[in-house]
Amino acid sequence: MTVTSVLSSANTRQVEITRDASLGLVVSLKGRWRIGRGLPSVEGITDRLKDDSRPEKIVFDTTGLESWDTSLLAFVVRLIGICRQHGIRVETEGLPQGLKRLLELVESDEDRSAPNEETVSKKTEFHPSLLERVGLRALGFYATWTSLLEFIGQVSIAFAKLLLGKARMRFSDLVVQVYGCSARALGIVSLISFLVGTILAFMGAVQLQQFGATIYVADLVGIGIARDMGAMMTAIIMAGRTGAAYAAELGTMRVAEEIDALQTMGIAPIEFLVLPRFIALVVMMPLLCLYADFLGMVGGASVAAGVLGISFRAYFHRTAAAVTLGSMLGGLVKATVYGVLIALAGCWRGFQGEASSAAVGSATTAAVVDAIVWIVVACGMFAFIFRILNI
Repeated sequence: MTVTSVLSSANTRQVEITRDASLGLVVSLKGRWRIGRGLPSVEGITDRLKDDSRPEKIVFDTTGLESWDTSLLAFVVRLIGICRQHGIRVETEGLPQGLKRLLELVESDEDRSAPNEETVSKKTEFHPSLLERVGLRALGFYATWTSLLEFIGQVSIAFAKLLLGKARMRFSDLVVQVYGCSARALGIVSLISFLVGTILAFMGAVQLQQFGATIYVADLVGIGIARDMGAMMTAIIMAGRTGAAYAAELGTMRVAEEIDALQTMGIAPIEFLVLPRFIALVVMMPLLCLYADFLGMVGGASVAAGVLGISFRAYFHRTAAAVTLGSMLGGLVKATVYGVLIALAGCWRGFQGEASSAAVGSATTAAVVDAIVWIVVACGMFAFIFRILNI
């Protein structure tokens, strides 16, 4: 026996229900379903699902459907939700192909937003042992250093192409990076270097005054600044300033898919983005180190003249006698190596970051930490090497 009724009709839009003994409840959708005509109601179908003779399944018939938009999708989604609450199976074979694809997307989004209890229990019950945690850390450490070595290789190849005149690097980008890590950094480098020189002079004066050898404050400040402190303080400043800027800039480019766009256009990002930053920082670090050495010695001279009563002429005469050419060159070599390490840490972390805003901050922090750690390790190695070479 078949019973047919019209539940909804809005101009040319109709919803008909046919109860069939073999097919169950057949929902026929006819006419033009447009959102401008308002959303249809499913109350009539809901009433039929609550009675004692509710069907086992619901099928759709869209042979009379002329056109549709998201209003039909909303109607079908609501109907499917009500049927699931009553334990009624819904077959979507009779729906248009495009509407079925939209329903699949809706269901997949719901599945991702509401994980099942089994998945949640597995995640909460997973407690790796100490050996597993050590293994995971070891694998992460191996992956990190593999990525670093790969990045170093790519930069080396880019430099080789630059020497051969085949690298795609713009000179204007190099000028911008040189300005960013030189003239714009003079203020903070001047302040820190001067203060470090005054601190070293005060520390040395406290001890040397006990022996009446305050003139040797010039030796202490001059040698300390020229050999180690000038290059190291400059490197730490540039790591926190320029290295962090490199990581943030490249990380933001990855989030904005600018790096992917360069690769799509056939431009190597290492050549176009990394080479100007590397060259600018490596070239300017020795010059900034010389400037920091001079400001540090001036800071020491101000303490010597203002506190110890040593004239500027006597102080700088003693400094010239104490600081050798080897000490100055050693500091410049250190500054150059520190520049390489800072540029490497900043660019590597920027390229390594994921495509998210949170990853940009993480990459910036990691770049500063890596650069400072590498600088301190390199300083210790230089101290050992210079001791062997008697420099």
